[in-house]
Amino acid sequence: MNTGLRSGELADAAGVNLQTLRYYERRGLLAEPQRSPGGHRLYPAEALTLLLVIKTAQRLGFTLDEVAELVDLGTHRHGRRVDSSLQRRAATKLTEIEAKIADLQVIATSLRAALDAGCDDLTTCATSDCCPIPLADLGRGEPTR
Repeated sequence: MNTGLRSGELADAAGVNLQTLRYYERRGLLAEPQRSPGGHRLYPAEALTLLLVIKTAQRLGFTLDEVAELVDLGTHRHGRRVDSSLQRRAATKLTEIEAKIADLQVIATSLRAALDAGCDDLTTCATSDCCPIPLADLGRGEPTR
């Protein structure tokens, strides 16, 4: 039984470190590998694909818990409801990401306005009605994001 990838080989191929492999095993994302006669962990080739899927899903904004659910859905499709699909989850994540982008655009606009206005002191800006930074709203009891 000498087929398979050792921990270091798998980690290098996936672009992760050894601690990540162990962590994913503890979380149940990655099955505990078989061991060689010498005690080395040997992962099947599919483990690399799974790691690449996990890392890609994380880059797309999914949390590790969400990734675990998606991986579980992919391996246990039968008996699942349609509303648990990747399509629904991706649409939900897209809505979240678009909301974050909108928030970041508001922040960028505020920062550009602060730069254009020459704001130098946040304390002074916070008490000025003409400050473009929404700090002035904090003292008025208006809701903040």
